[in-house]
Amino acid sequence: MHVNIDDLLARSGGVCEICGSGDALERVEVTSVDDVVFCAICAGHADAPSGHWRALEGAAWSVEPAVQVAVWRKLGGLGEAWATEAQMGMMMEPEVAARAADVPVVHRDAHGAVLAAGDTVVLIKDLPVKGAGFTAKRGTAVRSISLVQENAGHIEGRVEGQRIVILTEFVKRK
Repeated sequence: MHVNIDDLLARSGGVCEICGSGDALERVEVTSVDDVVFCAICAGHADAPSGHWRALEGAAWSVEPAVQVAVWRKLGGLGEAWATEAQMGMMMEPEVAARAADVPVVHRDAHGAVLAAGDTVVLIKDLPVKGAGFTAKRGTAVRSISLVQENAGHIEGRVEGQRIVILTEFVKRK
């Protein structure tokens, strides 16, 4: 059940629900039940100028659950002390906090393509395999990969009969 852009614009007053900009607004799906309206910068389609994300501190006080979820996730991804402090200080209903914390793990290859279990990938670099005594050569196809659920940077696959963990930054989807 997604909210249409006109309803989102009415809710937000015609501005981005994080920074307040009125430029290039679009509907962004945060979760399967949470939609927000963001400008191109807050949606991730343009580079943020210095200090832009400090607007999250004010947006953290929004009464709109969808905005709270989006702000909590964005604060968690910044890795700065002020953002961590702002995230920890957010007040949300338990069910909203649960939606915010339920971030799906998405595995992407070196070029940003989404990987799925069972895909075939190709190594883009020679990789020494620790403990196995061989090097997996560039161009090697790894078929029927498995995804490491708790880490978006790792996949598993068979190379030369050995089941190994491979960093996603060293593969491309075939």
